[in-house]
Amino acid sequence: MSANNAVNGQRFKLGSESELTYRLKWEAWEWLYCVARCRCIGLEVRLQGPWGSIVDVVGIGPNNTIHAVEVKVSRSDFARDNHTEADIARLRKRAGSLARRVELADAPDYRTAAGDLERLLQEQERLRDRLATVSTKFHDSRFLSIADYHHIMAPRGVVLAEMLPDGWGLLEPGPREVVKAPAKTVRKNGGIMANALRAVARANAAAMMRAHGVRWSEDGAEFPRPGDERLPAYVQRQQTTDET
Repeated sequence: MSANNAVNGQRFKLGSESELTYRLKWEAWEWLYCVARCRCIGLEVRLQGPWGSIVDVVGIGPNNTIHAVEVKVSRSDFARDNHTEADIARLRKRAGSLARRVELADAPDYRTAAGDLERLLQEQERLRDRLATVSTKFHDSRFLSIADYHHIMAPRGVVLAEMLPDGWGLLEPGPREVVKAPAKTVRKNGGIMANALRAVARANAAAMMRAHGVRWSEDGAEFPRPGDERLPAYVQRQQTTDET
């Protein structure tokens, strides 16, 4: 294979994601294509509208069956989305209690040592950050209603079968299905399927444009021009070949 036609395995990798995350996404893609027989597949798909959650990999297979795959590279990554509304309620209760302690510690009649107050303020800040980032995705009924099957793709041993949230299956590199995802009863009509197909198409269009150096600003998409350093190396090589 010539240099100009060589496969670039990193072409659709997001700048913010790790090599492992990207590889697991393609493992999921392979499973969706080869096993689930999906022929419409996309990465980073926003199935719930412009403000909804982004799904790592989405596949649409025979009989309009929708598969949603979430990639988790570590146990802490998995735990981040594995919270329930009860967990959030407990965190909010703890935050309220901590706020009262901070208020009391800073009151003139009860003022404690500066170090104690600083410790409470730091704890309050950590709790505030945690509340801002905590996710109930794995247990969210709205998220679970967007696909017929939900899968977690993770390295072997990171997510065990007994750790899986209700309604989820487990995939591992190979790729192979470790735990079969239970089928859900999803309300689907022509409009819903059209939205799902459009979401995958939009995700793939954005991925293709990023791979070719397109950037987005407030004014819209900015396409690179010949000689622009943003152009991928394989495109620059092709231009050089065409000019000679």
